[in-house]
Amino acid sequence: MVKQIFNHKIFLLLLLSLLLMVPVQSIMELNRERQAYRSEAIQQIMASTSGHQRLIGPIVVQPYTSEHILNDGKESRREVETLYRYLLPEQLDATVDMEVTPRKLGIYQAQPYQANVTLTGQLPSLPDWQPPRNSIPGQPYLSLVVSDARGITQIPAITLANEPLAVIPGARLGTLSGVHVPLTTKQQQGGRFEVRFSLQGMEKFSLIPIGRDSKLTLSGNWPHPNFLGDFLPTSRKVQEKGFNAHWQTSWFATDMENQFHDSIFGPSEKLPSFSVSLVQPVDHYQLNERAAKYALLFIGLTFLSFFMFELLKGLRVHPIQYALVGMGLAIFYLVLLALTEHLGFAWAYLIAALASVALNGFYLSHVLGGPKQGMGFAALLGLVYAILFGLLQAEETALLLGALLLFAILTLVMVLTRKLDWYRVMSRPDDQIPAAEQAD
Repeated sequence: MVKQIFNHKIFLLLLLSLLLMVPVQSIMELNRERQAYRSEAIQQIMASTSGHQRLIGPIVVQPYTSEHILNDGKESRREVETLYRYLLPEQLDATVDMEVTPRKLGIYQAQPYQANVTLTGQLPSLPDWQPPRNSIPGQPYLSLVVSDARGITQIPAITLANEPLAVIPGARLGTLSGVHVPLTTKQQQGGRFEVRFSLQGMEKFSLIPIGRDSKLTLSGNWPHPNFLGDFLPTSRKVQEKGFNAHWQTSWFATDMENQFHDSIFGPSEKLPSFSVSLVQPVDHYQLNERAAKYALLFIGLTFLSFFMFELLKGLRVHPIQYALVGMGLAIFYLVLLALTEHLGFAWAYLIAALASVALNGFYLSHVLGGPKQGMGFAALLGLVYAILFGLLQAEETALLLGALLLFAILTLVMVLTRKLDWYRVMSRPDDQIPAAEQAD
């Protein structure tokens, strides 16, 4: 009985390609699990040190208590409520010098930093102000908010009008953490202030520009800063040894006076900020996921190459042989993920690709009838790996390059099979398929 395997070969190859996506999807899920493990490791480091730091202040706070008599018709009760007035700086100049010391937990790395912070500016005088009726004013104080107070590694040195102030723990602004300083009658007249302290944090630093005119000069030794927040730096310089950036804004751009009163006891993330994130230069897990997304195209190109060998050279490749080569291509992504965590993506990709090319070259030397054919196909496979690596690196032009690659492959297939009689090929047994005629 004559086998007509070729008539069903296309269907089998399409089905096999889809089945091979099952292990590829499992590898992608494993990649996401490893990303989650990295996030957990970073959270563990934060739990033992301090996390992202968000700095607000200094702010003059005037508390006052208001009494109300509530009567529900049955009984009367007195209710005491504490309210606050805020005075923001006329001017805020911040200088932050950041020293980043990467720290590892197992194979995962985080970027803790030690920042020397200097805040200078001008505080307005607390005007003569009468609280609402039946209200009692309390003692005003100067408040400095730090999102994670564990990062305050030394007692802040605060001076107002050239007079040193005694710092007390706690920002006294709801649940916000930080420090505060009670203000005497003389100190309530405002004046020039200066705040100096060291602040430990991890991976991100933000400053809320609360001044009528606010400036921030931030420098650090990390060569891969990512500038975030509501305002980009007006100037920045990034080098291999570190970075330097400068921000400037005013109340005309931030509407800070109104936003601060509305948001201080809500999520402080709603307030506009100057922010920098200390990111790793390459997200290896993201590159692995992007590489795995090309798996169907990669396996399809390999199977297409096999199929062209069958058509043009009269060879016979069994579906099991297709499956073995396809599994080798799928396992490439698992090897890539495992090596990436130890060697980085570029070296991991090179080693995994060379291993895949060598394995398939050795196997195909027997499948395709000789080392010449096997090495030729291995060279073609290496070229495809190189093209895939280029697509991964060219993030902005990946779509264009991918479209051009598919167009070039379709053009090559059409050129090579332009004289092939498909009716005759599809009607004959697999062992009688003729080779294609030579092109003119």
